[in-house]
Amino acid sequence: MAYDYDLFVIGAGSGGLAASKRAASYGAKVAIAENDLVGGTCVIRGCVPKKLMKYGSHFPALFSEAAGYGWKVGDAELDWEKFITSIDNEVRRLSALHISLLEKNGVQLIQGRAKLLDPHTIEVGDKKYTADKILIAVGGRPVKPDVPGFEHGIVSDQIFHLPTRPKHIAIIGAGYIGTEFACIMRGLGSEVTHINRSGMILRGFDDDIRSNIEEGMVNHGIRLIKNSVVEKVEQVDGRLKLTLSDEKLEPVIADVFLIATGRAPNVIGLGLEAAGVELAEDSVVEGPGYGKMSAIKVNEYSQTSQPNIFAVGDVTDRLNLTPVAIGEGRAFADSEFGENRRVFSHSNVATAIFSTPEAATVGLTEAEAKEKYGEDGIKVFRTQFRSMYYVLTGKQEKTMMKLVVEKATDKVLGAHMVGDNAAEIIQGIAIAVKMGATKKDFDATVGIHPSAAEEFVTMR
Repeated sequence: MAYDYDLFVIGAGSGGLAASKRAASYGAKVAIAENDLVGGTCVIRGCVPKKLMKYGSHFPALFSEAAGYGWKVGDAELDWEKFITSIDNEVRRLSALHISLLEKNGVQLIQGRAKLLDPHTIEVGDKKYTADKILIAVGGRPVKPDVPGFEHGIVSDQIFHLPTRPKHIAIIGAGYIGTEFACIMRGLGSEVTHINRSGMILRGFDDDIRSNIEEGMVNHGIRLIKNSVVEKVEQVDGRLKLTLSDEKLEPVIADVFLIATGRAPNVIGLGLEAAGVELAEDSVVEGPGYGKMSAIKVNEYSQTSQPNIFAVGDVTDRLNLTPVAIGEGRAFADSEFGENRRVFSHSNVATAIFSTPEAATVGLTEAEAKEKYGEDGIKVFRTQFRSMYYVLTGKQEKTMMKLVVEKATDKVLGAHMVGDNAAEIIQGIAIAVKMGATKKDFDATVGIHPSAAEEFVTMR
């Protein structure tokens, strides 16, 4: 049967863009459908605008630290409208750049929301298209728990478009998004209350990362409320009143309420059932008012239950990171169109939390290593110090570095850091961990002095 396209991609985010361009480079006829700005979550409403906001949030600290080095800095004031507009302009520039790259690579862009009608037919608007292979790369969407008054809250997509800087923002959600925006908004001058229904932020990360970030958040003036949930939100005199489950605590009064309790695979309305695409078993998110999330079930080659339909990125809920979606997309294209059948490895993927202080990690946490190798099977090297930069500022900002090593082989199983430039430093360390470096390899490496990074090769 003749099809309109060799490959039809649903979703022009990181994974879809990477796969479509790679497949087209092999000579495939490719189309990609998108109902929003091209670029996906990372470019439009995630990594890029968030990182720009993070950069902006650091200037007040830099101004105050300059005094320790003899600089006289006058009164500083943030022009919020210019700040937000500049970020939006950059997002739109990048979106336009991605469109031009699609054109350059011969990929046809179809504007509109795509829906599967059967295993080979896609509907976009009032038009139908057929394809030999289909790739679903629609990412995820923010979700709100079903709690009274939560309609008054915003999700992370909306924080980039606030008309004014809130005097007080309340945030729920202790993952990447909630933690990062708590730090960003505090740095930008807002009062911040961060509410966590468990005991510690960033579940799944190494405990030393979690505790060090929490300590930094408190030191920077963020109010942390633990082991409590928001039971109700009401509008009172133009502000929001958040009633907490802990009756000993007074309600929180805020101008903006950010709900960062997670993202769900964006599978609604895709027509998966009509195409015979199965979902993985629901994963339950604990807590009152919290629902279930279903991801598209795939094998190691990103193939769904329908042999000619594939899925990559957050919609599969494997490892929800932009570089992973890109890697999965390229592996799919190489396998199906480039005669290079391969599996993308999800092991030892480095990641960062762009909080203040910043953190980054690669490999196993201490707890994971103990579970896998036994408590006596590993050795942990840890250091904490104030970097030279802060000596003249008088600030007590701490840096933490940690290596988790298997005793039997001396292999470095995990590397973790909290402190300035953690992401930049761990990116290099990740190469060594991925290659299977040993602690002796680290010890034999000469450090760059004076630098914070040299601590990774001097820990004993």
